[in-house]
Amino acid sequence: MARHEVPLWQSIPFRAAVTAAALAATALPRRVELLAGRLLGRLLGLFARRHRAVTEDNLRRCLPELSEAERGVLLRRNFEHFGILAFEILHMFSPVPGHFRRYVEGISELSGRENWEKAHAKGKGVLFTGNHVGNWEIVGAQAGLQGMDMTIVTRNLTPAWLHRAIVGARLSVGVQSALPPKTLPMVLRALRRGAAVVFAMDQYAAPDIGGIPARFFGYRVDTLGAIAVLARKTGAAIVPGSSWRDEAGIVHVFVDPELELGDAAADPAAATQLIAGKVESYIRAHPEQWTWGHRRWKHVDWLDRVPGV
Repeated sequence: MARHEVPLWQSIPFRAAVTAAALAATALPRRVELLAGRLLGRLLGLFARRHRAVTEDNLRRCLPELSEAERGVLLRRNFEHFGILAFEILHMFSPVPGHFRRYVEGISELSGRENWEKAHAKGKGVLFTGNHVGNWEIVGAQAGLQGMDMTIVTRNLTPAWLHRAIVGARLSVGVQSALPPKTLPMVLRALRRGAAVVFAMDQYAAPDIGGIPARFFGYRVDTLGAIAVLARKTGAAIVPGSSWRDEAGIVHVFVDPELELGDAAADPAAATQLIAGKVESYIRAHPEQWTWGHRRWKHVDWLDRVPGV
């Protein structure tokens, strides 16, 4: 499918605004950035009414054990998180050479590298179960800076300059992007050379792109089944990982041990359920830092809640 471009009269001022904001963010001390991000997030919470409504609805249905007051606090902290995240993403557009690399090195740390090394040593490639807890761009960047051969499965963005800037920022920290229409060939080539490939496992995936129903926060919702299928066909290891940001602003990126599928290895649906459960555990650990405003539960019957584990 051809990419729909943004008209120049919209793209040019947008680019100028992003570049100016990125340059300003480049000069901000981290503590000031955190404060400004929280304030921005609160403003977004006031004006982004549609996003707020989706977030409130998802929180109410998926975390019924919380009181209304607790959900209110979680909602505020979630918007504050996205305000900080917006500042962090701006650093990818900094016009200062090498800035994004230095920024990632200064605000984040990685643990569990030995888990990747063990999976990588099998020589069949590594499939990372990516998610949007914390800062997913810093997860990839930290992995790249740690010497992992990393490819992220993603999509083309518009306008073209935005796409080039993000892909370029990822390349500056050693992360490649697998993009349509050549996504599958790039993924297979990466696995053949023993590299790591990241799939986002916390977003809605329609059946026509390989979505498989899996229980997620008590509801059956279509979830990407590609990792389970690829692991079975290629022998690649499935390795979970995630991130979270502490109050001091340090983004903690971690890699967990390889996910042992057991009997589920022969059943993509069962394997996808294990992956979905792992991702849910990351979100529950830091619910204020996940994309609750994403329409994850499309086409779900909210009255049909299934037992969890």
